[in-house]
Amino acid sequence: MDHSRLSMPLGEAIFTQRSIRRFKPDPIPLEDIHLLVEAAVKAPNGGNQQVARFLVLDDRDAIRQFGELYREAWWAKRRDEGFGSRDELPRLFHPAAKLADEMQDVPCVVFALAARNGPADSVIPAVQNLMLAARAIGIGSVPTTLHPTVMPRFRDLFDIPADAAFHFCVPLGYPQGNFGPNVRRPTSETTYLNRWGAAVPWG
Repeated sequence: MDHSRLSMPLGEAIFTQRSIRRFKPDPIPLEDIHLLVEAAVKAPNGGNQQVARFLVLDDRDAIRQFGELYREAWWAKRRDEGFGSRDELPRLFHPAAKLADEMQDVPCVVFALAARNGPADSVIPAVQNLMLAARAIGIGSVPTTLHPTVMPRFRDLFDIPADAAFHFCVPLGYPQGNFGPNVRRPTSETTYLNRWGAAVPWG
């Protein structure tokens, strides 16, 4: 395994990582997926129990089937929020709605699960490692979830056992568009010192 391909400075990877929802159709080599998963499993996890499990999709037919399920799940979540049609969606939802339409065409999808119904806190760091490693080799990603209404069919579709807890779906692909800085609220507005509400000195 050639870890040297992940030589991008950590700060550059962190500060230029952004949610990528538009992907080129180019397939991702399996050796690159292998590298990303190797990076993922190095993440901290509770008690070193190593419950994180990854199911990788690169088969076109499987991705198309999942894409239909994902679009249904995405709209189920929007209906729960009171949105019945695309015309009702706030603008901030538009990129995610487009991904819901195009999930069937992404080149690769990684499902992050946990054996023995393990908790998300032992999977979240692994997913971030995977996405930072992807950024380092020019692959875009975004973490997404599913809706309970599709979970039985999702499990049936990929033979996922009942004791494997689903946590994230991560589409991967070479981005249409660019990596770069994203817009976040100043940390002086989101961080406190020693007690809730107390200003940090850099405010």
